[in-house]
Amino acid sequence: MKPYMYKGLIRAIGALLTALALYSLLGFLILPGIALRVANQQLANYATTPAKIQRIELNPFSLEVTLWGLNIGEPGKEQVGFERLYANLQLDSLWTKALHLSDIELEKSKTEVLFGKDGKLNLIGLFKLPASEPTPVDPDAKPFPLRIDRIKLVDGSLHFKDARPSEAIEFLYDKLDFELKNLSTLPEDSANMTLVAIGPNGGQIDWTGNFSLIPLASEGKLKITDGKMKAFWPYVRDAVPLDLESGVVSLSTDYKLNLSKQTELLLNNVAVSIAPFAIKAPDGRPLARLERLDISETTVDLAKQQVVVGKIRSHKLETWAALEADGQLDWQKLFASQPSKPAAKANAEPPSTPAAADSPKPEPATPGKPWQVLLNDVQLRDYKVHLADRKAQPAVELELSPLNLDLQKFDSLNGSPFLLKLDTGVGKQGKLTADGEVNLAPVSARLNVQTKDIDLRVAQSYISPFIRLELRSGMLGSDLAVNLKSTDPLALSVTGRAQVDQLHTLDTLKTRDFLKWQQLVVEGLNYQHGDSLSIDKINLLQPYARFMINDDRTTNIDDLLIPQPADAGAKPAAAKPTASKDKPLGIHIGGIAINDGSANFADFSLTPNFATAIQQLNGSIGTIDSRQAKPASVDIKGKVDRYAPVTIKGAVNPFDPMASLDIATSFKRVELTTLTPYSGKFAGYRIRKGRLNLDLHYVIVKGQLKAENKVVVEQLQLGEKVDSPDAVSLPLKLAIALLKDVDGKISIELPVSGDLNNPQFSVMPIVWQTLRNLIVKAAAAPFKLIGGLVAGGGSQDLGTVAFAPGSSELNKDAEAALVKLSQALKERPALRLEIEGTAAKSSDGPLLAEQRLEREYQYNYYKMLQRRGDKVPAKANLLEVPDSEKGPLLEGIYRTRLKVQPPAEWKDLGKEERTAKMREQVIQFWSSSEVLLRELGQERASSIKDYLVDKGQLADDRVYFIDAQLGEAEKDGKVVTPLHLDAE
Repeated sequence: MKPYMYKGLIRAIGALLTALALYSLLGFLILPGIALRVANQQLANYATTPAKIQRIELNPFSLEVTLWGLNIGEPGKEQVGFERLYANLQLDSLWTKALHLSDIELEKSKTEVLFGKDGKLNLIGLFKLPASEPTPVDPDAKPFPLRIDRIKLVDGSLHFKDARPSEAIEFLYDKLDFELKNLSTLPEDSANMTLVAIGPNGGQIDWTGNFSLIPLASEGKLKITDGKMKAFWPYVRDAVPLDLESGVVSLSTDYKLNLSKQTELLLNNVAVSIAPFAIKAPDGRPLARLERLDISETTVDLAKQQVVVGKIRSHKLETWAALEADGQLDWQKLFASQPSKPAAKANAEPPSTPAAADSPKPEPATPGKPWQVLLNDVQLRDYKVHLADRKAQPAVELELSPLNLDLQKFDSLNGSPFLLKLDTGVGKQGKLTADGEVNLAPVSARLNVQTKDIDLRVAQSYISPFIRLELRSGMLGSDLAVNLKSTDPLALSVTGRAQVDQLHTLDTLKTRDFLKWQQLVVEGLNYQHGDSLSIDKINLLQPYARFMINDDRTTNIDDLLIPQPADAGAKPAAAKPTASKDKPLGIHIGGIAINDGSANFADFSLTPNFATAIQQLNGSIGTIDSRQAKPASVDIKGKVDRYAPVTIKGAVNPFDPMASLDIATSFKRVELTTLTPYSGKFAGYRIRKGRLNLDLHYVIVKGQLKAENKVVVEQLQLGEKVDSPDAVSLPLKLAIALLKDVDGKISIELPVSGDLNNPQFSVMPIVWQTLRNLIVKAAAAPFKLIGGLVAGGGSQDLGTVAFAPGSSELNKDAEAALVKLSQALKERPALRLEIEGTAAKSSDGPLLAEQRLEREYQYNYYKMLQRRGDKVPAKANLLEVPDSEKGPLLEGIYRTRLKVQPPAEWKDLGKEERTAKMREQVIQFWSSSEVLLRELGQERASSIKDYLVDKGQLADDRVYFIDAQLGEAEKDGKVVTPLHLDAE
């Protein structure tokens, strides 16, 4: 090598070493010092709080830059800072035309994100930057070319606090590790990233995926483990007044984000788990407690506005809901009480990142397009729902537990029907299940609903305002198919069966049973809303009812009903809308079966009170149809007071009984002693003994009534008399004896007919008047009544016997009448006959006087013959007195019987004329003799009794004499002896 060349090389090397030394000095010492000073000066100029970098290191050969100890904020209250920031610039940045950094490392960074009460963000107030002219956006501008091989954050921390809510939100992640590989602003480049954030109080965030800036897109997986809901709950609390007691949430999802054209966000494999969770109202009462909620296999598509939830599993939610006294739900009032929040201030919004500012703006969703939520499989298990109705008095509480609910294929946009299955307990022992399909738009449903042992006592508070009735027990069971076709108009059908077991109601005024049954079964139920209600059969097992009449003639039903206040808002009659032209609901009942029924009837308007019982009611009622004129058959049997049979048989149309009714009712062997209160009140006598047989047959055809009432009373005996102001004045004892036959029976027929369309027509007054008339007629003309009891008696009045003047001999007609009378009296053994012997002065007097004078002749002539010593017969009335002897005998009779002397003027009269005068006076004297007339009346009564006893074979103890009387003769001169009847 030539010397000059060597010297040149030496100089070159020396220059190179000098340059290298200067470069090293500049890079290692001068530039870091200058940069540190400039940086701190800028921080001092623009920072609003103490800010400083501790040290800057630069390796000019490896192009590595390290910043140490950045702190922004008051000492001990630093808001932003890090311990070390490392960056490594690559030389290929010179020829690749892109800034290339191989590594960026940030160690122990610290960031305070604080929102004040006024909404200001602390990070915005850290620097005071000078205003700058806005730079117009160049749509064709390209982002600064940048490539970073790796960005790593080690042991970072993030402290977040938001004082804007009513309760400040604060959380800390004190272990924050982040790594991003291959970040680039070049098209189609993407970076891989990993984020792990852990807080001191639990809760971890794991985020892995890739990220590209051009276009702005990301794909990866996000996972939140054991996140404490209390950290963000004040945001919820200010929106809805719900206090969080506990809540832990875990979430994981795969995501895809692309902002190249519009905001496209797709979440896949979303899984959310909340366990446990509990909220309460501000006043401390619990609202909901949840043991666990798991949501899995879920997808959220922002572009499609669709959420597809694959599975929801939830266990043991307990919640409370109540209807308050003012008619509002407590949840509704709770949300309504929340005050509205003013809109957030503009400066409270966090600033947009440069990347976000440069990225395409997300396009809003299509106006009016609803989100679609699909729930494929939902299972809720062991729920407990506490329901309360405080509007009712007393308040009603009902618990649904355990409640299990399954939903499948639910579509909020009603793409297809979803499947619903509900299984819950109701109260202590009730059960409710429902399963089927439900549609939302239009609303429709097909459900099978089953209930078992639903306690009907829950309805007590709802019936108490209307009726004084205590619902002691009642269990509802059903198996129904519900088909809801639409809600506007309502199209609903319900089919199946239902039953109510152990119904027992109590009259709370008298504390007595009112209505009850062992079981009511409705079979073949078919209800078509607005059209018809059809029931194949109703079975009643051991039904019971009590009906009472009070002392003021009201009933126990009247007592139970609670008067309701008039509706103040009711329209006047003139303002009422016209009646609907819709056809009435058609009701069809295939049949009603009554098994072992009973009833009690009491009448407290009577003294003494009346009560009776009906047991062993069995029978059936046939088909009832409101749209057919055909009446329903009725066939029911029972017993009154256990032993007396009752039957009800016939046909009736309950919807129009005035058009067609044919009912026959029969009561057999009813003990009349139970009717003593009625007999005492209306008849004035107690009933000592007797039985009643009653046959009623009522026929109605087009409003025209034709009724037959047949009454048979056996062995009726009246008891003691009762002082009753309502008693009618009727000869009951006689009427009973007249009507009672030889077997001790009274048979009465009381027909009734009339027009039921006439409002003045009433059945019972007619029946009563007919019965009263019968008693009056029987007492007024008893012999005509009993005359009809014997063959040939007809309407002949057997109550009198006619005698020839002055005679007590019975003629043939009288004898025939007495034979009939004796036969009739044998048919009425309770009657006794009274004979009132009668004589008439006008008719019987002269003949009696003639007979008496003749007997006087015989008597005096008999004594005269005896004095002579002549032969005489055994009795004076056997003598025949010669006419020649009568004149002298008359002189003595005149003086002896009239006790006067013949008048003096008669001395001048001839013998015959004198005798005629005396005879006339004697006849006149005896014609007025009541003694003779009464003797004749008694003789006539004896003739009648003798004939009845001897010829009629009537017991003599049933025939009585009553004092003879003086009467008047008939026109033909005959004298009538009246007969009377009396009851024993």
